[in-house]
Amino acid sequence: MTDRYESPLSSRYASEYMLKLFSQDTRIRTWRKLWVSLAKAEHALGLNITDAQVAELEAHLEDIDYAVAAAREKEVRHDVMAHVYAYGKVAPSAAGIIHLGATSCYVTDNADIVLYRDGLKYLRGELLKVVANLRDFADTYKALPTLGYTHYQPAQLVTVGKRATLWMQDLLSDLEELDFVIDNMKFLGCRGTTGTEASFLDLFDGDTAKIDEMNRMISRDFGFDKCFSVCGQTYPRKLDSRILNCLSSIAQSCYRMANDIRLLQHDRQVEEPFEKNQIGSSAMAYKRNPMRCERICSLSRYLMADAMNAPMTASTQWLERTLDDSANRRISLPEGFLCCDAVLRLAQNVTDGLHVNEKIVERTVREYLPFIATENLMMEAVKRGGDRQQLHEIIRRCSMEATARMKNGESCDLLERLAKEKEFTLTQEEMESLLTPSAYIGRCPEQVERFLRETEALVSGIDRGTAQINL
Repeated sequence: MTDRYESPLSSRYASEYMLKLFSQDTRIRTWRKLWVSLAKAEHALGLNITDAQVAELEAHLEDIDYAVAAAREKEVRHDVMAHVYAYGKVAPSAAGIIHLGATSCYVTDNADIVLYRDGLKYLRGELLKVVANLRDFADTYKALPTLGYTHYQPAQLVTVGKRATLWMQDLLSDLEELDFVIDNMKFLGCRGTTGTEASFLDLFDGDTAKIDEMNRMISRDFGFDKCFSVCGQTYPRKLDSRILNCLSSIAQSCYRMANDIRLLQHDRQVEEPFEKNQIGSSAMAYKRNPMRCERICSLSRYLMADAMNAPMTASTQWLERTLDDSANRRISLPEGFLCCDAVLRLAQNVTDGLHVNEKIVERTVREYLPFIATENLMMEAVKRGGDRQQLHEIIRRCSMEATARMKNGESCDLLERLAKEKEFTLTQEEMESLLTPSAYIGRCPEQVERFLRETEALVSGIDRGTAQINL
């Protein structure tokens, strides 16, 4: 319990990994690694920096006195310079060469890129766990006929497994986008106050080859192959748009899946996991609400809205640099990652324990199968000499009458009505013999099997463990 506000993303929803990744401690440790990398490169390329100074910086990477940094920031009103000061206090022989030639964005922006890259890689694994769970589910139920819906009205039969592949396909589209973003991320490097590298021209006496090599060395230290070709003081904020758009895409897919499950749970066909002692309602003890899917939808809406921050920020950057991005990015990017993490953890939990009430599914199919079979029945009657247009009108009229009867709470009597029409040459028994659900699911089992073969390599070896979440 605390008497200060806590973000629910940190106190309830996100994983320990993501909370640690976006912690202040990880951020400042990354700053220090960047300062060490810069000093090592400058030393290797001939600047007046000694082995001993580099060694002292490396020895005190983890030795962060946050109290000293906070006191200094209160005095100078600059967080980066406060941490330069604190670093110099524990590495006094190197105090004079920390941050040499750099501007604040060298540490702030490069550190952000590192955190975002690592966060995206983590989310990739979380996304694949959801896909792996759905793959198992789709395979299990690939041939189980279920009522299809268009406009949320009864339509031709599909299978439970085929429907799950629609959710999978959305998520695999997100995976493609995620991989593209990760593979095309670039480092800022150390480019100076307006991206001209003017300070390094001075330090390296005009040797541009050394400047390029310095940036290559720093980038390699953090696992990047390329720097942005040109930049202002910061890396292009379009990268933030690309990242949050990718996270929003994942939210869109998870929302769609969770919303489908909510609809199906209302019809008692499919249910999300429900714990033995879980309470569905404080007043209605019988309730079994789809609260996890509802939470997925709720958090996904937040993430989709949060993603709008990045394009609004990217579009309003002035010339080489403006600082109105900073406060927004401190909130919108980490919160976006934490929210996406929470959505995927919930999605893992739901897909790992998704339950199908097969008897309800079968009963629903049987209730609507006479309507669904009417096209096949009409074709059979045409084969026996019937007039297609006349038969269509008979089916239309009898269907409306049977539907009206059902809306009055009575059973479906469509086949009985059709059998009484003398122009409709099939008996009720003959029509009933054509009502085998598996005859009306088209190529669903084959489609599922083919789709799962195509995606097998993506999920091989994935841990399908259920995410532990706070209910």
